Amino acid sequence: MAKYDASAIEVIENLEAIRKRPGMYIGDTGTRGLHHLVKEIVDNSVDEYLAGHASVILITLSADNTATIEDDGRGIPVGIHSKTKKPAIETIFTTLHSGGKFGGENSGYKVSGGLHGVGSSVVNALSSKVKVTVWKNKSEYIIEFHNGGKLSKKLTKVGTTNKTGTKVEFKPDDKIFPTININGKIIAQRLRELAYLNPDLEIKFNDKKIEQQYDFSFPGGLSEWVNELSEGQKEVSKVHSFTVKSAKITFNAAIKYTGATQENIQSFVNNIITPEGGSHETAFKTALTKAVNDYALNNKLQEGGKPLDGDDVREGLYAIISVYVTEDLLQFEGQTKSKLASPKARTYIEREAYNQLVHYLNSNKTDAHNIIKRAYSSKKAREAAKRAREVTRELNKTKGKSYVGKLVIAQSRIPEKRELFVVEGDSAGGSAKLGRNRKTQAILPLKGKIVNTEKANLKTILANEELSILIASIGGGLGEDFRRKKVNYGKIIIMTDADTDGAHIQALLLTFFYRFMKELIDEGMVYIAMPPLYKVTNKTTKKIQYAWSDDELKKIREGSKNTEIQRYKGLGEMNSEQLWETTMDPKTRTLVQVDASDAEAASKIIEILMGQDPAVRRQWIENNVVFTLEDNFIETINTQTEEVEND
Repeated sequence: MAKYDASAIEVIENLEAIRKRPGMYIGDTGTRGLHHLVKEIVDNSVDEYLAGHASVILITLSADNTATIEDDGRGIPVGIHSKTKKPAIETIFTTLHSGGKFGGENSGYKVSGGLHGVGSSVVNALSSKVKVTVWKNKSEYIIEFHNGGKLSKKLTKVGTTNKTGTKVEFKPDDKIFPTININGKIIAQRLRELAYLNPDLEIKFNDKKIEQQYDFSFPGGLSEWVNELSEGQKEVSKVHSFTVKSAKITFNAAIKYTGATQENIQSFVNNIITPEGGSHETAFKTALTKAVNDYALNNKLQEGGKPLDGDDVREGLYAIISVYVTEDLLQFEGQTKSKLASPKARTYIEREAYNQLVHYLNSNKTDAHNIIKRAYSSKKAREAAKRAREVTRELNKTKGKSYVGKLVIAQSRIPEKRELFVVEGDSAGGSAKLGRNRKTQAILPLKGKIVNTEKANLKTILANEELSILIASIGGGLGEDFRRKKVNYGKIIIMTDADTDGAHIQALLLTFFYRFMKELIDEGMVYIAMPPLYKVTNKTTKKIQYAWSDDELKKIREGSKNTEIQRYKGLGEMNSEQLWETTMDPKTRTLVQVDASDAEAASKIIEILMGQDPAVRRQWIENNVVFTLEDNFIETINTQTEEVEND
C-alpha cells in the first residue's frame, strides 16, 4: 500500500488570485458557491473513507456560520514537502493544484472526487479564518490561517494522542460572499446523499443554528434510497440493485419502475453528483434500452413489431447510478464536476450494465412483463402527444391572434427585456393591464386552476385551454420540444392572491414549469410576485403604507396609532396604481426567484403534494406544516387538500 505522507503530495502550480475570480472555482459567490465550500471539505473526508481509512465523519455548523468537518482518517500529512520546503498541510491549504490525488499508483488515493486538487486551497482563500487540527503519528498538530489564506499560526505540535484524523474549521469571508448564512438544510441534504451512496459510512451533523442533530446511516444503500424517492408512487416493479467491479471501475445501480409520468435518474461519480450526466449515465441508458428491447423481442412481447425508444423505456423509472473510477480514468468537464467525460468508463459500464439488466429481466418474469407493458403504454401516449402537438402547431398557424386572445402583449421587440405576468383571474388581470409598463410587461390572466400536470400526460395537458394559451404565450414549446432560445420573455412572473387558493395555483404552475419547461427554472427565469397583505392609511396625513406581513403591520401601527387598515383578500381589490406600485414596478416590487438547483428535493415535494397518493400527501402535511393560526385556517387547508385530491 502506498504511503500517505509528505512525499505523496504533488504540487503543480502556485496559488493565484482565487479571491479575484472565485466563480472559476466554486461556480458563483451566491448560495450555491457558499455551500460548495462545505462540500469540498466534506468530500475530502469521504475520500478518506473511500481509501479505506475513515468510518465516521462529524460536521458541525455554528451560529456564527463557522463550519467544522472532522473525520477519523489518516490525518493530512505534516512533514516538510520537498518542493515547497513547507509542511505538506500548509502546501495543501495555500497552493492550487496540490494534494494526494495526482500521483497515480503512488498517490494517497486510488479513487476520489478531488480530481483537481483545489478544494482545500480554495476554501482557505475564500474564508476569513481557517483552523486545521491533525491527529497523526501519535501527535496532535494545529495550523491556522486568516483573511484568505494568510498564515496566522505555523504548524505546531500541541500534544500527544492515539487518535488519527483531520478536523477543518472555517468561516466564509463576508468580503467575498454577499451573505455567509450557511443553510443547514442544504448541508443535511448533501450529507444524506453521501450516506446513501456509502452504506458503511456514518455521518453525524450538528446544526447548532437551529439546535438540530442528524445521524445519517443507511445500510440499505441505493435500494433504500430509490424506495424512499419513489414513496407514494404506484409500484410497477420491485427495486433491484447490482454492482459490477473491475480493477479501475466500480459501478453500482438501483432501479425501480413506477406509475410516474416522468423518469427520475440521478448519477454520481466518486460521490460527486453529475446533474448533466455524462458517459456513465449515457452508458446505463443505452444498456437499459437494449436489454428491455432484446427481452421483448426474444419473448415475443413486442407490440406491432416496433422496438421501444429510450424515452418509453425510462418513463416511470427511478434509478440511482453511482460509479467509482480511479484517478487515471477520471475526466470531468470543469471543476464543478457536473458531467463525466470518461470514454473507457462508458464502454465498460454499457457492457456490464447490459449483462446485469438482462439477467435481472430473465430472473424476474413478472417485473419484466410489467416493465414492457408500461413502456408500450408510454409509447402509445407519446405518439398521441406528438399528434396533439402537431395539431396545436396547426391551431397556432390558423387561429393566430384568437388562440392567444387573452394575452396582452408587450411592445418591446427584445425578448430578454419583456416580462410575462401570469395573473390569477380576470379582475386582477384587468388591474394589471391598466397599471403595467406597456413597453416591457405582458399580462396573461388565467381563469381558475390549471390541470394538475403531475398526474396528466402530454395529450391531456395540450387539451387544457388555459395551459395551451400559456404554452403558446411563452413560445418555447414544451417537454422534449422545449427550446429556450424561442422563449418570448426574460422573466415569467406568477402573480396570485396571497391565500390558499393562490398558493394552490402557484403549486400547479410551478409543477408544470418544473416538469415541462424546467430550463426556465434552471436559468432563473421563473419568479413569484409578492403582493402586500395590508394597506395602511394614516387618517391624519392620508399617507399610505403597505405591509407584507403581520410584523410589518405591527411596526407601522406602532409609529402611528391613527390608522385605517385594509386587509387585501385578493389582487382584484387593488386598483391599477396600487398594483403597479406594490407588485409590478421593478423599483419597488418584491419578487421571489424560483430555484430548483436541488432537483431531488424539489421533485420529491412535487410528487408528494401533486402526485397520485392522497395518504402520502396528508402524512407529509401533518409532518411538515406547523399550523399556528386559528382552527378555521386549518379547515381551509384540509379543504384545499381535498381539492388537490380531486383534481
